[in-house]
Amino acid sequence: MSIGVWVGLIALLGVDAETGVFMLLYLDLAYDQAKREGRLKSLKDLQEVIRYGAVRRLRPKFMTVATMFLGLIPILWSIGAGADVMKRIAAPLIGGIFTSFLLELLVYPAIYQIWKWNFELKKKIATEA
Repeated sequence: MSIGVWVGLIALLGVDAETGVFMLLYLDLAYDQAKREGRLKSLKDLQEVIRYGAVRRLRPKFMTVATMFLGLIPILWSIGAGADVMKRIAAPLIGGIFTSFLLELLVYPAIYQIWKWNFELKKKIATEA
């Protein structure tokens, strides 16, 4: 792997970390609001809260991905001076941002559900019953 690929991966890690933290923030805000309102009484309630938080994050994430694609696609098609290096930076960013999109909208909420259900909510429901 060339230095250009490593630069692209480092940039991707920064963008993915930032957007992942925002997804967790949205999920936590939805969870805390439901908790304050007393709406978390079952796994189905937790799933509804997570879905609400993830859907609120869909538009900003889509806008981030679309903006990056629109900015990086011309770099992949470039043929001028320095294009060979820039293509090596843009290629992992394009593939990685698409993967990040799928992870953030499909995998992160599922992991969040497993975490909250097994380590927090299940114990709380058991002590209330």
